[in-house]
Amino acid sequence: MKLFVIVFILISQSLFAQAKRDSVLIETSVFTVMYSETLEQPLWIKYRSINRPTNVNRGHMTFYKEKNVHTSDDADYKANLWDKGHGAPAATFSDNTENLKQTFSYLNSIMQDQYLNRGEWRMLEEQERKWDDEEPLTVIIKTYFDKPIKRVPTGAAIPVYMDKHIYFEKSKKWRCYVFLNQKPKYMLSQLETVCQPNQHKLK
Repeated sequence: MKLFVIVFILISQSLFAQAKRDSVLIETSVFTVMYSETLEQPLWIKYRSINRPTNVNRGHMTFYKEKNVHTSDDADYKANLWDKGHGAPAATFSDNTENLKQTFSYLNSIMQDQYLNRGEWRMLEEQERKWDDEEPLTVIIKTYFDKPIKRVPTGAAIPVYMDKHIYFEKSKKWRCYVFLNQKPKYMLSQLETVCQPNQHKLK
């Protein structure tokens, strides 16, 4: 009987591992994400930044796992230099508690160098909120990975770089930025790049 239970557990674990999806499209009330369960990271995240009022604050909110998607978790970010970087920014969706909480889903967490997350990445998020005072923005974040893929010991893949495509909906223009996933060596203004139309497409 013991042997049967052990075999059953091993088979179940194996089937669970095989069931991880390379990509799954999920739409929430705040953002749309193409998530990779095999990488435990988002492949891309899309959201709209509009002039929302700030009615609530994050307080002690923490990231949470989703029931039906295999994501990264707290263990992946423990005792290392990686931050749980927001894709769709918390401050952008602080108009109500439901929206703010949605940004703390691990679906929206990008494994980011702590200096990047708290530096130039944060600075661009703040700039977006200034721009959206004038017109709505559509923002696309894409993550890219090394081959072979680098992972933390607990399994989550580490993006080698991210880019951000910002579409100004009234002006009908794009601004694009590239971020190496490391301590920034350049100022935000130096990270802006020429937008390539084919890169705005989502798969």
